[in-house]
Amino acid sequence: MTTSATTIFPVLRYRDATAAVEWLTRAFGFAQRSLTRHDDGTILHAELQLGAGIIMLGQHRPDDWMGGAAPDPATSPVGLYVRVDDPDAHFARAKDAGAEIVMEPVDQDYGSREYAARDLEGTMWSFGTYDPYAAPSG
Repeated sequence: MTTSATTIFPVLRYRDATAAVEWLTRAFGFAQRSLTRHDDGTILHAELQLGAGIIMLGQHRPDDWMGGAAPDPATSPVGLYVRVDDPDAHFARAKDAGAEIVMEPVDQDYGSREYAARDLEGTMWSFGTYDPYAAPSG
């Protein structure tokens, strides 16, 4: 069994998980690792990878373990940060795919170059060069 140093794997629910998988691969460059569908064709579980990071996602269902109301990312306090080698090229790809750009690429005081965008259902994503493993702890 192969393991990695990564120990946190974000889990997302989408109102249309099939569209989300297609969009996340096209706009943000994720690669599909696995995909399992319900009998009705909706996505039960998908794993997408970008670099060494993996997210898991599926179709929102009111009766599943994440249950409740349909996702509304605009009211969520959660966002995702992804380290990329070339934020400018990543930004161009996302913008060309129609991502809602929240912050254009900018050099931050802490040494990172990054930008922020929302995906097709409004989830907040930030992409940049900041690497928490390389940053001095304090």
